[in-house]
Amino acid sequence: MTQDDWLRRLKHGLSRTSAHITEGITQALNSRKLDRSTLDNLEDILITSDMGVSAAAKLRNEIEKTKFAKEPNFTDIQHFLAEKISDILKPVEQPLIIDSSKKPFVILVQGVNGSGKTTTIGKLAKIFTEEGKSVLLAAGDTFRAAAIEQLQIWGDRAGCQVISHTPGVDPAGVVFDAMETARRENYDILIIDTAGRLQNRDDLMAELHKINRVIHKIDDTAPHCCLLILDATVGQNAHSQVEKFQKISPINGLVMNKLDGSARGGIIVSLAEKFKLPVHAIGVGEGENDLMLFNAKDFAKKLLDLNN
Repeated sequence: MTQDDWLRRLKHGLSRTSAHITEGITQALNSRKLDRSTLDNLEDILITSDMGVSAAAKLRNEIEKTKFAKEPNFTDIQHFLAEKISDILKPVEQPLIIDSSKKPFVILVQGVNGSGKTTTIGKLAKIFTEEGKSVLLAAGDTFRAAAIEQLQIWGDRAGCQVISHTPGVDPAGVVFDAMETARRENYDILIIDTAGRLQNRDDLMAELHKINRVIHKIDDTAPHCCLLILDATVGQNAHSQVEKFQKISPINGLVMNKLDGSARGGIIVSLAEKFKLPVHAIGVGEGENDLMLFNAKDFAKKLLDLNN
């Protein structure tokens, strides 16, 4: 996929969010005066696009303190917000770097039910294999036979071996076997799927802690990357997911899926402002080419419906 193709897909994926924001800006500027009422309305629009109260207040203050040469119009505010949002997002624009000195480089993938973990693993496996790396997948979601089958399908597409056990067995056993296989066969990368779990289910979260212990017992430097997969459609609930999972695993990277499924694309801004966690990639569809590296400037521009 070319960069232009991806930008068109990103623009389409964020169309519901950008329409909400740009329509709101138009209505807020009806008075043609950047007074307190207009600023309040602009702030409300940002909050309702799930940018969060803190980020929205920061952006409102940036507008208020800026000395525009003239009373700003729609285009002025549109470009100004895109620039300031890009500034918030730029520090978290970080690709997932594979440290070749760690072999295998272990990626533990986590998230709640329906966030798109298994699909994301398949897409990552495809990207890494196309880069010439050997990738092993571990079907650590043993609660659903469908999850094992789904991972096998993605593994076949990417040409990756999948380590799996009978549905219902202890997932820590699958992880142990996958770690041993990856070391013995000298794989570059091991990606471990885990069961979807609600962040308020302490028993399931304890199981995730056990998986981490098994990994660490075999390689005390692993897991080298703990990815949390998020679903943009949950909006501000993503905050509680990050907080809960961080108590179990040292989350050091995010992937945001389903940006094409709601008008809540601003949640990335909110998460960046609060947690400062790297956003490695974003997904705007279910296809194998719908996961791309996160780019702060491109994202901010498409969020504000800007082409250049």
